[in-house]
Amino acid sequence: MKKIKSIIFDLGEVLLNISYQNTINEFEKLGIENSSSFYSKKLQNNMFNLLETGKISEDEFVSKIQKSCTNSTEKEIIFAWNKMLLNLPENRISLLKKLKSEYNIYLLSNTNSIHIKEFEKRLGKEKYSEFYNLFDKVYYSHQIGHRKPNAKAFQLIIEENNLNSDEILFIDDSPQHIEGAKKLGINCYHLKDGEDVISLFPDIVLSERH
Repeated sequence: MKKIKSIIFDLGEVLLNISYQNTINEFEKLGIENSSSFYSKKLQNNMFNLLETGKISEDEFVSKIQKSCTNSTEKEIIFAWNKMLLNLPENRISLLKKLKSEYNIYLLSNTNSIHIKEFEKRLGKEKYSEFYNLFDKVYYSHQIGHRKPNAKAFQLIIEENNLNSDEILFIDDSPQHIEGAKKLGINCYHLKDGEDVISLFPDIVLSERH
């Protein structure tokens, strides 16, 4: 990566472990029919896009989901929605700390206020703040109003930080997001299922062991 000066990381399934199936299972318990079509990694109801671009509030989101359930409370829906969030491995945080000394690093995530609140709660304010501040800047879709693979999400990072697209490496687990970034001339790496982002930086990982 001689010409790479900046790295843009996705959050879910790249840094933070998540399980879409956990949320699908919980939605089924709430009586949502065909919940894997209702919400999944590749396919989702438009209300999720609206939430993740800040176009509807948390209350509106919960209300919309309740209409698809047989009978559910706000607490049960939020629990189901947050069930996909798992853990943030320490070795990935260590990797970011190492990379920070050599590259500009950014976080670009299709996410929402409900998940970020839960993420912060689980890490604790101090640890979440430490994680957040590892990046030169963090871009959450619900705050910037654009989701990947929309070109505007990538262009915002490029323009705000005066970056050259051919000097950026973007790492994401979703093929459609990768394709969106490639159209702007960004170097991309598609992280496959079961592949750990740590494995992309063997020289950095090895130096940590000595």
